[in-house]
Amino acid sequence: MSDPFAEWHIDEADYPRSGTPEERMRFLIGYAILAPSGHNTQPWLFRLRPDGVDLLADRTRCLPVVDPTDRALVISCGAALGHLRTAMRYFGHEPQISLLPENGDPDLLARVAFGGAAVPSPTDVARFRAITARRTTRKPYPEEELPEGLAEELTGAATDEGCELVLVTGAERKRAVAGLVAEGDRTQFANPAFRRELASWVHSRRAASRDGMSGAAFGMPDVLSAVGGLVIRTFDMGNRQGATDEAIASHSPALAVIATPDDRPEDWLHAGLALSSILLGVTAAGWTSAYLNQPVETDHLRPQLREAAGVGGHPQLLFRIGRAESIDPAIRRPVEEVIVP
Repeated sequence: MSDPFAEWHIDEADYPRSGTPEERMRFLIGYAILAPSGHNTQPWLFRLRPDGVDLLADRTRCLPVVDPTDRALVISCGAALGHLRTAMRYFGHEPQISLLPENGDPDLLARVAFGGAAVPSPTDVARFRAITARRTTRKPYPEEELPEGLAEELTGAATDEGCELVLVTGAERKRAVAGLVAEGDRTQFANPAFRRELASWVHSRRAASRDGMSGAAFGMPDVLSAVGGLVIRTFDMGNRQGATDEAIASHSPALAVIATPDDRPEDWLHAGLALSSILLGVTAAGWTSAYLNQPVETDHLRPQLREAAGVGGHPQLLFRIGRAESIDPAIRRPVEEVIVP
């Protein structure tokens, strides 16, 4: 039986240093595809070029109910771009990145070329090592303070992308944000279309599609993934899920909000780039994270999140940070499947 996590076992020793630019980029894309995405949709495609690669949005993997503007889709692609940038620097290439290079093609999100030689910094090395170790861990986290210096590192990573990162650590503010998460759960699960869309992305790690979320993400054995999808589709679990998420959020060490000055596709890409750097920084510190995006995805709650968290810009992502035991990663489509002519 094939290894469902094979893409996570990429070995840097296999990097084709003497290969063609296309061979090197094909290998580097193996790190890009390990980026996170909503519902693990993996909504990215790559088109190889003589000097690099184009990053394309795969809108066949959109989430029209929870993400009608494709904002989260573009953010996910930005995170893949961030992982690719980190890998290129680690292997000694300074990436030349152009965002939204052609106004007439909304699916062409970025063009990446091999620049000059680069010497990876200690931060580059730490982030690269974290790519294959990063996980989305939905378990509760013990309440404790963030490691010394981590908050400054993470906020600096956001600032480098022109974004804002607010870390909510005070009990009162955490309760306020957690309450919005619970309200988001109740609002979303009350919508049958939301439940159908979520359920359609819940399936076994052994599924041929190699995407979506296993039942393990919801605390059940992988073999019961189909049952999990049926339950989600059939029953409004908003009150139960809301109570669970509210408790988990309230007692997490930190809730993190990434915000941008504006709310356009270019801002979404920058948010994704920041997300990549932030999550890799969290992982390098031995910590983990999990999304709580319900208030961002619910129109009437998004401005309330801005106020509750004390954010100056447009909230793009909400997630929690903490420590937990390592878990299996989410499955990934193979590189060959995401490269297009």
